Amino acid sequence: METESMRSGYTTGACAAAGVRAALLFESGEPWQEVMLLALDGTPLHIPVKAVWRTAGGITAEVVKFSGDDPDITDGVSVYTTIRHLAAGDGIVFRAGEGIGHVTKRGLSVPVGEPAINPGPRRLIGKVVEDMLGADAALEVTISIPAGVKLAKQTLNPILGVEGGISVIGTTGVLRPMSEEGFKNSLVPQIDVAKEAGFSTLVFVPGKIGERVALRYGLPREAVVETSNFIGFMLEAAEKRGIARVLLFGHIGKLAKVAAGVFYTHNRIADARLETMAAYAAAEGLPAGGVKELLHANTTEDALLVLQRAGLQARVCDILAARASARAERYLFGRMKVGTLMVTLAGERLGMDETARHIGEDFGWDEQEMKKDETM
Repeated sequence: METESMRSGYTTGACAAAGVRAALLFESGEPWQEVMLLALDGTPLHIPVKAVWRTAGGITAEVVKFSGDDPDITDGVSVYTTIRHLAAGDGIVFRAGEGIGHVTKRGLSVPVGEPAINPGPRRLIGKVVEDMLGADAALEVTISIPAGVKLAKQTLNPILGVEGGISVIGTTGVLRPMSEEGFKNSLVPQIDVAKEAGFSTLVFVPGKIGERVALRYGLPREAVVETSNFIGFMLEAAEKRGIARVLLFGHIGKLAKVAAGVFYTHNRIADARLETMAAYAAAEGLPAGGVKELLHANTTEDALLVLQRAGLQARVCDILAARASARAERYLFGRMKVGTLMVTLAGERLGMDETARHIGEDFGWDEQEMKKDETM
């Protein structure tokens, strides 16, 4: 199938990392006008730098965000990164400048009180610093996106508990188009490639969390297919190509939606995560007070803590996994078998159904690795 070529861009995290490299090049008297980064997935990024200058607080670089063909609200904004050398042994210290929020609620990938600079950008910046200054470098990195104060009002950050601005995000540094019909169609060839490689059973992952854990469990990379938010579309594409079975493998925040019959999982289209968890928890005996606590949880990770305290996490998550599979099979009018395995942000296994177990066993997944992730 021919697909329209769509341009990738780079994330705010990659802009900040490019700013760090440019500032260090400026400091050493080397050309800084365009820097090359190796994204965390190995993709080379060539990023232009608008300006670099000395300030009272160190050296600041300005990089203008380029989102490619992704309809990103930060496209074209300036990302400012200021570096300042610290005393030996201090390591890399991240600071939130103007327009960058702080985390105020649990359940996110960054601890409460920290600048909302996600793990991916922190790792990417850490690689740049180590590459240029060595593993023992000590550097303060302050990231500012002045437009972030206004832009934050167009995001879910206030609800999620990021206050004061936006988050510096990015899993790898590469911003791949995440919408439009062209992007949906660009996902489908993954199925064709896997089928050509001899796989009639596939592993569908909505994002990097599921992919990382699936590979750690020993599932074959060639059978792993990224669906993004288009789970229903990709299930239909697999069924039309004669795929016999699919294992849905990913974070509970995505797959709980499938349990509710939601097959396009973007949070601006549909979000029934907490309501679905609360309904099944209530059916398993969670008292009314616990149900209310679930419904008012900040994230699914927070909701899991409620289930843990009630001793219901394993049971409810297994039921949610089975329900997601049943809804998916109904969506396909029973023409394909579907199993589901749900994990946490940290990659710990939460729940799975029998079809998921059979698929994993047929693939010869690593039982010892799975046992490490069994939750209480």
